Amino acid sequence: MATFIDDFEIDELSATPKYRQLVDAVIQSIKGGKLQQGDIMPSINELSFHTDISRLTVEKSYNELRKLGILEAYQGKGYFVKSTDIKQDYRIFLMFNKLSTHKKIIYDAFVKELGEKASIDFYIYNNDARMFCKILDSKPPHYTHYVIIPHFIDGEKTAITAINKIPKSKLILLDKKLPEITGNFGAVYENFSRDIYQALFQVLNALQRFSMIKLVFPENSYYPKEIVDGFVSFCQSFVFEHKVVYDLKKEEVSPGDVFVNLMEDDLFELLERIELKGLVLGEDIGIISYNETKAKKYIMNGLTTVSTDFESMGKKAAELVLDNSKRHIENPFQIIMRDSLK
Repeated sequence: MATFIDDFEIDELSATPKYRQLVDAVIQSIKGGKLQQGDIMPSINELSFHTDISRLTVEKSYNELRKLGILEAYQGKGYFVKSTDIKQDYRIFLMFNKLSTHKKIIYDAFVKELGEKASIDFYIYNNDARMFCKILDSKPPHYTHYVIIPHFIDGEKTAITAINKIPKSKLILLDKKLPEITGNFGAVYENFSRDIYQALFQVLNALQRFSMIKLVFPENSYYPKEIVDGFVSFCQSFVFEHKVVYDLKKEEVSPGDVFVNLMEDDLFELLERIELKGLVLGEDIGIISYNETKAKKYIMNGLTTVSTDFESMGKKAAELVLDNSKRHIENPFQIIMRDSLK
């Protein structure tokens, strides 16, 4: 058992909860033959002391392993390995650019669809290509799949070079396809240019009541430039006065404007300025907000949103893993009309 304690180490870079890291470590030790059926496990106090994690975290891990039928507890004797029949077929390296409400939906759907068939090491790189490469380079190449959301503020070329080193048979890209990534790999992606064009077309009649459409697209945004392309193409096709706003703080908010907004911080700035000016949302001025959340149904009597189906994205990514598929799947995109545009 000393071997198990000595080998186990918390990965502080990982976004995977510590209790889940411990669960996965026990499973990997069983699969690697280091833990055998009938072996006694370290006590909760012992493992907590040696790993510097809380007793509650260790206890949560052990309880999870009991639910899986892997450990058993005997009063006065502690925990034992009950079964070495592990059905975990996949070990997955999962890396997101950030953790938000929407990304959590993807994560939850992905994990739920895989169930207990996979262990998942989860990392966040905060749109930083250097951090992305550091995390990727520090991990041993024992994963069955690498599932990555590739959004970078800068340094994208460096990140692409790193991604291209991953065996393509193991690679799944989420949310965004990168044309520079070569080979036969899986993907569940948004068609950013076409999605915004078609979404705006669906509300063409409502937009015609306004005099100017403005896309708020911060210069340091990780959002794909294809959104700008689709927006401009739509406005030119239907002869709308339009503008790409790179800094909302410097932009006038006037009656007759419709704002297509990407970032949550800009959204609240915009709502505050509309309220201070005494403008009526949906009548004097319009808003279309990116990424549906439950809250947007209630903010200012309802915000119109454009959004991909995040739950579908996570589920389909898991299906690519389970099917060992290299398909490229375009994820659904929709617009939800509410009072901010009507």
